[in-house]
Amino acid sequence: MKVVYSPRYEIALPGHIWPTSKYRLVAEALGSSVDLVTGFSAASWDDLALVHTAEYLRKLRDDTLTPEDVATLELPWVPALADAFRLMTGGTIAAASAALEDGAAAHLGGGLHHAFANHGEGFCPLNDVAVAIRVLQARPSTRSGRAPSTRFARSGRAAIVDLDVHHGNGTAMIFERDDRVFTCSMHQQHNYPAFKPRSSLDIGLDNGVRDARYLELLSGALPRVMASAPDLVVYLAGADPFEGDRLGGLALTKPGLAERDRLVIAAARAVGVPIVTVLAGGYAADVADTVDIHAATIRAMLA
Repeated sequence: MKVVYSPRYEIALPGHIWPTSKYRLVAEALGSSVDLVTGFSAASWDDLALVHTAEYLRKLRDDTLTPEDVATLELPWVPALADAFRLMTGGTIAAASAALEDGAAAHLGGGLHHAFANHGEGFCPLNDVAVAIRVLQARPSTRSGRAPSTRFARSGRAAIVDLDVHHGNGTAMIFERDDRVFTCSMHQQHNYPAFKPRSSLDIGLDNGVRDARYLELLSGALPRVMASAPDLVVYLAGADPFEGDRLGGLALTKPGLAERDRLVIAAARAVGVPIVTVLAGGYAADVADTVDIHAATIRAMLA
């Protein structure tokens, strides 16, 4: 199974809560057990235009984001970040393409689900998952030049299983009128973002939900996701439902999160649908906990 990664994901964000070192640390934790793919391209501006508006992309390209834009992003913005996030979006495109070729793939990055078509929010300047799906719908060919999947090439149908602790608001809005893409967000209800557009399936959790209730609700949701007949599943495996996360208010343990991963992967494989996993959020007080959770997700994919 191919695992897409770039050391350039370790972006300098002085004083910020986002531990971008986690990407390198996850790669190091996995070691030689994975086939790391590092030779991929950044998403082109034409690729990004399949999702994002021309005006917003012009701001990113020309470094003309307004102070209000930057405040909404909640990042210490510098011009180089635009290219860094274009690269991360390219990583999700590469991983999704590999999943369609091989049946499964993962990206040690991505999951930027708060970006809307016309602006970024909550650490997310670009919506990598939406761009990857749109690229494959528009140009359904893989790195080898073959059709990635006869079914996907014909249908363009995808399902997004977003299990970050935060609602996937940008993704929900981008795909709200596209019945080819089923969006499922299972999140802490009383947490960021305040504006939660309707997904195809939303499961808003009370504060402090623990493993048993979480897994019960997920087990009930996955058949509904697979009933949408996707030909690609995109799994946002956020580490932030963890009980020690600084930006989350759920109470899942590491074994509970491992069972979460197993359920999602098994559901996709049971219906023979390719699955690509992206890491999404993770802000534990000790970055080693976030790394443990993400590495366990990739090992579950390998298994």
